[in-house]
Amino acid sequence: MRIILDAMGGDNAPQAVVSGAVKAVRELDTEIVLVGREAEVRACLAACGGGSEPRIQVVDAPEVITMEDEPGMACRRKKDSSMAVALHMLRDGQGDAVVSAGSTGALLSGATLIVKRVRGIRRAALGPVLPNGDKGVLLIDCGANVDSTPEYLLQFAYMGSFYAQKLMGVEKPRVALLNVGTEDTKGGELQKAAFALLKEASDAGRIHFVGNAEGSDLFAGKMDVLVTDGLAGNVMLKTVEGLAKFMFKELKKVMYSSTKTKIGALLIKKDLYGMKAMLDPSEVGGTALLGISKPVIKAHGSSDERAIYNAVRQAIACAKADVAGAIEANIDYMKLDNEKET
Repeated sequence: MRIILDAMGGDNAPQAVVSGAVKAVRELDTEIVLVGREAEVRACLAACGGGSEPRIQVVDAPEVITMEDEPGMACRRKKDSSMAVALHMLRDGQGDAVVSAGSTGALLSGATLIVKRVRGIRRAALGPVLPNGDKGVLLIDCGANVDSTPEYLLQFAYMGSFYAQKLMGVEKPRVALLNVGTEDTKGGELQKAAFALLKEASDAGRIHFVGNAEGSDLFAGKMDVLVTDGLAGNVMLKTVEGLAKFMFKELKKVMYSSTKTKIGALLIKKDLYGMKAMLDPSEVGGTALLGISKPVIKAHGSSDERAIYNAVRQAIACAKADVAGAIEANIDYMKLDNEKET
């Protein structure tokens, strides 16, 4: 397995990316290609003791895409950027997956432009897995498409189902639609139209649609895939992340407020760390761009060494599971009737 890393992407690049790459090649039995400013990357490799690691290759890319670059044009205008070069390498078969902690918009646009979507898929979507029971719940979309159509949501449901089957080990994924209520008639025009399409697909035996779900159902174990437009999904994801940070900050205050609570904290310290890890983006690693023809993983912008390592681990799993292949193999009934010829 050969994973291509955008070494210059993210708030802590290139050091965190390089350190995560060194850890990955030593523990995950993989090869890594670090794409970025060669001198900087090699200096980071030397600093973390990976300079002589034979399974790490460095490819020079002098330009860097920043958060100030216009996402839709970033890879077009900066063709020698680490992100653009990494995506071109993936397209040309020089690696099995790409991982980047850089600009989400630029990565989505670049992956669509360079690697291309699976033919017949109208929009790629971001699908993070959030804690929910033993296996988690896939939230799709969480920000790739602020404006969606009912047909896009239907395709998100298909892609989410394939991901849940291939990577989460769910034989018959339960698909729900995020809405303001659980009744069939709830929601605006988008939700009502999407509900009808999802129910039709479910009645035909193509997905297992369990109806509408409210935001409070996310952690209740009622679904394996939660379908929504990118705006609502992103708000939900960021709210969950913010709430988790707030809860642990307040819990820490309580635990260290007196001698009694400090003793209690020592007794359950290991369990608390386990719970924190479950909600920590660094432990998840990254989010798959579903609908792209080859595996592209978006790591968190603030990724540290641990997060990059886990993003590489996720990229390996995605490449082995071949979710894109499953989508392509079933594209005939995923194509939209008015778009079959496109």
